[in-house]
Formats: sequence, C-alpha cells, structure tokens
Amino acid sequence: MIRFLNSAKSIESYPSSEGEVVFVGRSNVGKSSIINALYGTIAYVGKTPGKTRLLNFFDVDGRYTVCDVPGYGYANISDREIISFGEMMEEYFSKRKELKLCVMILDIRRTPNEDDLDMFEYLDYYEKPCLFVLNKADKLSGNEVTKQTRLIAETLEVDEENMIVTSCLKKSGIKELKETIEETIGNYD
Repeated sequence: MIRFLNSAKSIESYPSSEGEVVFVGRSNVGKSSIINALYGTIAYVGKTPGKTRLLNFFDVDGRYTVCDVPGYGYANISDREIISFGEMMEEYFSKRKELKLCVMILDIRRTPNEDDLDMFEYLDYYEKPCLFVLNKADKLSGNEVTKQTRLIAETLEVDEENMIVTSCLKKSGIKELKETIEETIGNYD
C-alpha cells in the first residue's frame, strides 16, 4: 500500500526513510502516469505540464519512499521559479542520503534534448545510480522501439541493459520496472 506523506521544498520537511527512489523527467513525459501505474493513483496527472512545484513524498508499504519531483524543461515559468527549482533540486540531490535510485523517464519517441542531458549530467555528478525508463512505447512499432532505444542509449552513452521500455497505456514494462526498483532498494537494506 502506498500513501502520501508530504510535500516539501527544503530538507527540514523531508520525511524519514529507510531508502528512497526519485522519479525525474521532462514535463509531459508521463512521470505521474508511470508512478500511478506502479503504485496506484497517487500522483496528479494534469493536462497542462509543470503543475508539480514541490517534492512530493510517498511511503510504500513502510519499506521505502518515493519522491516525485517537478518536471524540468517547461518554459512557462518565471526566472525566479527556475532559480528556486534549481536550489530545491540541488539541496535534495546533494543532501538526501536515503536516496538509493533515480528513475529518469524519457519519451521513447524523442532523442534526449539538452535538458535531459543536463539532468543526467547532474545525477552523474552526484554519483546517483540511474535507471532509464523509455515511456510511451505504445506510440511506436516494434522496430521503431528497437531503433529509438539504441539511439537514446548512444546519445546518453549508457548501456541498453540499464533501460526499461514502458507503456502506461498498455501496462507493458511496469512489472519489470517495479521489480527492478524493489530489488535495487532491497540491496541497500
């Protein structure tokens, strides 16, 4: 069972945790849909990107926490909000010791853009283990999925084995993703 714990902007408000997985991704990539497919309907899925503005924490069966962070790359926010977002993310990634896994969600139809590359570089800088989820696979044929998976792996310079292809619509890849998350979190017990 999963339950909402709180929303936070700074470390003083982070909940205690035995281990944590964070979900990151560009606005409108399906981050909330992935979280909902994994755990049930808990994350708000909006028609307008950029609605999440705080770090949202959830407890999963008292075993680990999930952190849903604001999507990046959404242009309809002020410079002040961009700075505030950067400071919030800097504090989270530099100080959250309980963080065991970053799940970076990408749209399989798109080559990673500068924002994606910056986020991956950011995670790499903080030496955070990263699992890549290539979402929206239902929008492509099998051959296109293979081609795009290879292209994304080459662009990010990562191994395809560190990628899981998903479709929230068809629920494909969700079970594998959940098992991988839970195995990774379990390895830190």
